[in-house]
Amino acid sequence: MDPTQQKALNALESFILLSSSASSPRAAADLVKQATSAPNTYVFAELLQTKNIAALKTGHPEYASSYTLLEIFAWGTWADYSSTPNLPSLSDVQAHKLRQLSLLSLSTSPTALTYTHLLTALSLSSTRALENLVISTIYAGLLVAKLDTKSQRVDVSSISPLRDLRPAKVPELISTLDTWNGRCVSVLEDLENHIKDVRQKALERRKREQRDEGAVEKLVGQSLKDKGKAGEKRMAQDPVAGREAVMGEGIDGMDLDEKAGPGRPRGAKRGGGAFKNAAKRMMG
Repeated sequence: MDPTQQKALNALESFILLSSSASSPRAAADLVKQATSAPNTYVFAELLQTKNIAALKTGHPEYASSYTLLEIFAWGTWADYSSTPNLPSLSDVQAHKLRQLSLLSLSTSPTALTYTHLLTALSLSSTRALENLVISTIYAGLLVAKLDTKSQRVDVSSISPLRDLRPAKVPELISTLDTWNGRCVSVLEDLENHIKDVRQKALERRKREQRDEGAVEKLVGQSLKDKGKAGEKRMAQDPVAGREAVMGEGIDGMDLDEKAGPGRPRGAKRGGGAFKNAAKRMMG
């Protein structure tokens, strides 16, 4: 959980406990004012759901506006407060907090956060007041942003998840999530089919390679076998050629003497006697 959100929930916890003893509409309305004025309380949905606070909505008309005010702090904006009649007046602390929360909501909209747009949306009278509001919101950890004074705009990088969802938005959110889920499922199915196709092609390619390797080995073996048979056939048909081949191999296998000895000319073949004896045995 986001640290700022956790801090806000912890700050609200004491007011949720106090709500059980706020049995009268006046006590419940006072508790709403305390909760919206307290430091670090930026989420209010859990307080809205408590029995005594929820009773304000359908109880005395005099205090029903306190419930509406708490709803605005939970998910509304400064514009909602300004356009809703008969709401309780705000203290300076409450007004500052509601403007901070409104800035979070405005940061999620596609509209550029220009100074002009924010001054109007937040009912601020000067650029200095706007910049002070943005700076205090940043230091409170509610958003990460930079003030571009040259371009007169606020560049927001991220916001803390502190705004609650309007009940009327729940069906729309569910529909959006269902659509997103359907797209994810479709993408995963396409990926799985693509993976299967790649694996099948790889298997077929491996089988072809194995067949080709087997065919090459068979051809090489048959070629060697054919050469061997051809050599035997030549020996059988022409013994002299065979003897010459053997003699040629014997002669090629002899080394020349490096030095001539007594009775032997330089360069004479070694092993000549052995060769003659071998030749005689073959001729016999």
